Parts: sequence; structure tokens; C-alpha cells
Amino acid sequence: MPKFNTANPEVKAYLLDVAEYWIKEIKLDGWRLDVANEVDNHFWRDFRKVVKAANPEAYIVGEVWSDSLTWLMGDQFDSVMNYPFADKVLQFFCGSMDGYHFANEMGSLIMRYPQQTNEVIFNMLCSHDTPRLLTRLGEDKRRLKLSVVFLFTYIGTPCIFYGDEVGISGDADPDCRKCMEWDPAKQDRELYDFYRLMIDLRKSNEALRKGRFRFLKADHNDPCIVYERVDDNLHFTVWMNNTPQDQTLSHPMETKDWKDALTEEPVFPTDGMMNIKLDPYGYRILYRQLDPTTIQHY
Repeated sequence: MPKFNTANPEVKAYLLDVAEYWIKEIKLDGWRLDVANEVDNHFWRDFRKVVKAANPEAYIVGEVWSDSLTWLMGDQFDSVMNYPFADKVLQFFCGSMDGYHFANEMGSLIMRYPQQTNEVIFNMLCSHDTPRLLTRLGEDKRRLKLSVVFLFTYIGTPCIFYGDEVGISGDADPDCRKCMEWDPAKQDRELYDFYRLMIDLRKSNEALRKGRFRFLKADHNDPCIVYERVDDNLHFTVWMNNTPQDQTLSHPMETKDWKDALTEEPVFPTDGMMNIKLDPYGYRILYRQLDPTTIQHY
């Protein structure tokens, strides 16, 4: 990759002209900035001014692999590729972390950035620079689905690396960059339908995009978790069995108006406890309507 001296006025002007041209003339939706941490912050501030002047809605995402607060103060990038998110999520769903430590790790990630940044942070599970999702999870499609459910029911902007949705696998570079499989006969269509289901669920429910997030169950030496997303209209709870055995997860719930978010089947607690039976690496997503006048904020 060529190195540019952005302190040189002519080089800087050229690069900013390129940034403006593709947004204004070609109507590009935004910029993904490779190894963005290797370019000085002064340049990125000017880059943002030029791009946003050409299109205020243009999206600017930087490739930064570590804590990225420096670039997310509102004067440079709209978001960054959230590699720390991918690392922690895959550690958990690979089985190397219990619920307690996973909850702590995710809490630490949330605390890194302001709330408005967390809502748009670019969350992905793999990329062209890492092994494929299916490969990272031992070719176990059940674990892949769990991680994708978490991706689409968590805070931030979900990102899918091309081909994950049809079951493409691959180890580190160059195997992770193999071409897209376009032949439907060679695609995992069941997995493709699952991705579409998760996308539709998130798009149809603002609570899953902007609602508050909290773990309800995340214990020591227990890889099973329960968490919630809540806004003024809907309350979602997500139940995950991250083990190879059948499990029944329980949590106190007094209200009886819960439904399965994917089937609309009513789900009832017993004596104030919700008990959810899950297959190995299974999940369930419940929801209920809320009365905006009685919801408790936290």
C-alpha cells in the first residue's frame, strides 16, 4: 500500500479532492478508511469537513483495531470497525468464557464510547483480515447462529461479511478472502433464510436497534445467558444456551403477556418464574408490549 505524506499541502489537497469527487459526483454512500490509525487526526478532521459538505448523510467508518475514542468525538469518523466486539463475542461462543466474564467484557466495551456512538458502532464478527465466522466457530452452524442472534439483538450497527450468510468458511488470509459463492445449489439456503429472519426482526423493531440493553442472567462457570432490550413500547428478552447439552434457563418474570418473537406463540411464566427449555446451542427471543406510562427507565 502506498504511503502518502498528508502534511504535504499538494498531497492533502489531492486526497481531499478525491474524497469529495466520489461523494458528490459518483454519489458514493460513504468511505471505509483502511488502516485509519496510521494517518494523523488533523487530516481526518479536514476529510470529514469535505465529505460532509458534499453529503451530510455520507457514512465514514475507519479501520481501527483497538480503543477508538480518539476518532469518535464527532469531528472525524461516524464509526469504526469494532474488532474488540468480535473478539469478545467469539471468545464467548467458542466456549472459552463464562457468562459472568462475557457480561463484564461487553460492559467494558459499552463504557468505552458515548451512548450515541454505541448506537452506530460498526459491529462485525469477521472480516477480510480474519478467519471466517463459521471456521472460527469450529464449523458448528448452531454456534454461528447464536453469535448472529447476539449481533442482531445487541447495540450498534450489525455488519455481515459477504458469504457468511450462505455458509462460506475459510481460515486466515488468503482463505478468508475467497470469492463469493453465487451458485444457489452450493449455498446454505437454510442459513441464508435465518439471516434474513434476523435482519427482518431487527428492522421491524426499534427496541432492538435503539433500546436499552442489560444482562439478566450471566453467572460464574455458566455459559448460558439471558439479556434484554427495552424501549418505551416493547420489551425483548433473549435466552441463549451456549452448551452442547439441553438446558432450562429461569428468570423471575411476573407478567404473563410474553410471546415468542419468531412464532408469536404465547409464553407463560410459572409462579413468577419464566422457564425456557433450550436445545444444545439453542436460543429463544421473547417480547411483550409495554404501557409507556409505567415503564421504568434505568
